Amino acid sequence: MAKWGHGDPRWIVEERADGTNVNNWHWTERDATNWSKGKLRELLVGVMVENEVGSCEISDLKQVEGEASCSSRKGKLIFFYEWNIKLSWKGIIKESGAKHRGSVEIPHLSEENEVDDTEINVSKKKGDGDSLKELMKTAGVAKVREALENYLKALKTEFTTGMILPTKIAPTRELTAKRKLSEHTFQLVQKFSKSSAVIKAEKGGKFQMFDGNVTGEYLELLSNKRIVMKWRCKSWPEEHYATVALIFVPVVGQTELQLNCKGVPVCKEESTRQCWEKQHFEEIKRFTVTFGNPEQLD
Repeated sequence: MAKWGHGDPRWIVEERADGTNVNNWHWTERDATNWSKGKLRELLVGVMVENEVGSCEISDLKQVEGEASCSSRKGKLIFFYEWNIKLSWKGIIKESGAKHRGSVEIPHLSEENEVDDTEINVSKKKGDGDSLKELMKTAGVAKVREALENYLKALKTEFTTGMILPTKIAPTRELTAKRKLSEHTFQLVQKFSKSSAVIKAEKGGKFQMFDGNVTGEYLELLSNKRIVMKWRCKSWPEEHYATVALIFVPVVGQTELQLNCKGVPVCKEESTRQCWEKQHFEEIKRFTVTFGNPEQLD
């Protein structure tokens, strides 16, 4: 057993000011309640609708009761939210200038239901103005649902920043090819990976490798110098990409390939490192040693 303070840092769970587990291996939870209340107010208050009869506006967030949180376990994010929301609306009839007020109630917004299926009730204070109430029940409710969708998108993106921590791996391998290794080797990935691949080697071009288990997009292609990509494994959280830079450095009699990889989910660091070492570096090396310059292959 290692002495205190001398253990492998990858296995040390640090106390952090942001409450985030360094390796995202243990259960990590972040309270989103206060953040959500502010975001709901920001998105809902001021929502406006209008037609030939009049106009209505959400004027106040009267009540927002409930809670929200996000948990991370082994690189997977789990969301919980449950809200009871009450809003005030005000409107004006164009022809008469009469003003009316009412309420919008959302009794149960939660992860159990889609926003389109969430109950939204519109009411109006006594008196005339049913045309404004109808406007709120149709166009107004549609705008409220749109605002709720934007809240959930922000919860799953903006709020969760940092819960899956980026990491950086930068292994270097020397390839014994006789000539410079260019992006053409990557275009021939189907040959050295012994599996299907789809490659469009241009800026903005998409690629799929290893039977679709690796996908991404080219961000930069400089012949014989550098390739930069958005890159992800199929097993990663949805829409989570790393940024991969392959840098070709000519040295005497050979080419050195440097890899810089940022944004890998920390719990996937070791498997990603092995993927690049075994399935990319070693196979590229074997491929170039066996066949020589890949640009000369059919």
